[in-house]
Amino acid sequence: MLTIRPEEPDDAEAIARVHIRGWQAGYAGIMPDEVLGRLNVTAWAQRRRDLGTADPEHPFTTLLAEAGDAGIAGFASFGPYRVDQDRANLDLTRGELLALYVDPAHWGDGTAQALFAAACAGLASLGFTGYRVWVLEENHRARRFYARAGLSPDGEWTTYPVPLTGGRPPVRLVELRYSGRLVA
Repeated sequence: MLTIRPEEPDDAEAIARVHIRGWQAGYAGIMPDEVLGRLNVTAWAQRRRDLGTADPEHPFTTLLAEAGDAGIAGFASFGPYRVDQDRANLDLTRGELLALYVDPAHWGDGTAQALFAAACAGLASLGFTGYRVWVLEENHRARRFYARAGLSPDGEWTTYPVPLTGGRPPVRLVELRYSGRLVA
């Protein structure tokens, strides 16, 4: 039984675990192994707390998929579109799916589709008719998911800098922007 519910302050660590497992499985072969290997649940959970994403006044909403006794199976975050991916520069006329991560143990079981549908309903309830999502160019699994959901690349792209240790320059991964319409 899958339950979709809003994030609460005590969920930060569980969300961080799902986020990291999603990165490690989904970005294997895309991001350097050293980056995926050094991801830290405690640090990512604290970052969530510091950003205050569970605060009802926060401009972004995070919904969780809870799989009974198995706990948090995934999460989706959405809100107004971040111009240049800057949380301080919001376009209030268009929505954005900022994140959709599912624990790899729940890949293919409908969790991602349920979270995606709930996030789209949330965006529509905020009055958005269109929305965007950024996806790594090499993340073919996510690109297929969004294409099946009716989104398509709109021609915009950017690079996502992945920091490396030892003073080395970051790895720059290409991100593509996908756009879609929300059904009222």
